[in-house]
Amino acid sequence: MRRRGSAHSGRQAAHRRGPGRKGATRTRGRAAARWCGTLAALLLAASVAVTQLSGCAARSPAAVGAPLPQSSNAAPVKAPSGGPTPRTLARSVPERLEIPAIGVDTPIIPVGLAADGTVGVPPIEADAPAGWYQYSPTPGQTGPSVILGHVTVGQYGDGVFLHLAQLTAGDRVVVVLKDGVSAVFTVDSVQTVSKAHFPTSAVYGSVDRPELRLITCAGPRGANGTGYPDNTVVYASLAATS
Repeated sequence: MRRRGSAHSGRQAAHRRGPGRKGATRTRGRAAARWCGTLAALLLAASVAVTQLSGCAARSPAAVGAPLPQSSNAAPVKAPSGGPTPRTLARSVPERLEIPAIGVDTPIIPVGLAADGTVGVPPIEADAPAGWYQYSPTPGQTGPSVILGHVTVGQYGDGVFLHLAQLTAGDRVVVVLKDGVSAVFTVDSVQTVSKAHFPTSAVYGSVDRPELRLITCAGPRGANGTGYPDNTVVYASLAATS
C-alpha cells in the first residue's frame, strides 16, 4: 500500500513539474510552428498589399498619378558604396521627409492595411503628406522601410511625389525620426514598372542593411480618372545619420 501511495505521489509530483523534457520540446515546437505560420501570413499580406498599392488603384482614382518621366524598366542595380555603412538606428517612427532635388519637404503619417488587404495611403486632401507603411522597418533599421505618396490629389492638384521619377542615383533623401535623429539616404536607382509586374521581392525582400523605398504611381491616367498602369519605385540606402 505504501508503495502504491508513493507511486501515486510521484505521478502527482510529475504532473506538478510539467510535461517534462519531451513535452516541453513538443510545446516549443508547436509555438514555433504557430509563429512561422503567422510570419508567413504577414509576409503574404505585405506582398499582396504592395502589389495592389491601393492609392494607385482604380477604386481610388484621384489618389495618385500624373504622367511622369519614364525611368529604366530594368531591375534596379545598386550603386557601389563610397564608404563604411553607417550604424543601424533604433526603431523610431518617421515624422518628416525631405528630398531637396525635387523640392519635397513634407510630414509623414503612418499607414497600414485597408480592409481589402491593400496598402493604405494618405488621405486625398490639399497638401496630403507622405505615408510610411507601418509594418515595414522604420527608416534606419535593417531592412527596407517603405514610404509612399500621391502624384496628384484629385481636385487639389499636384501630390507630394509628383516628380519622384526625376530622382537619379546619388540624390539625397532625409527622413527625420521621432527621436530627433535624421536618417540620410542616397538614391541607388529608380525604376518604373507595370503594376502587373510589381517587383514585390525587390521592394520587400530581406536585405542586410538599412534601405528605403519610395513608391508612387506612374504612366498615363486612365479614362475618367480610373487609375494608372505603372508604379515608380525609388531604391535608396542609408548613407549617414545626424
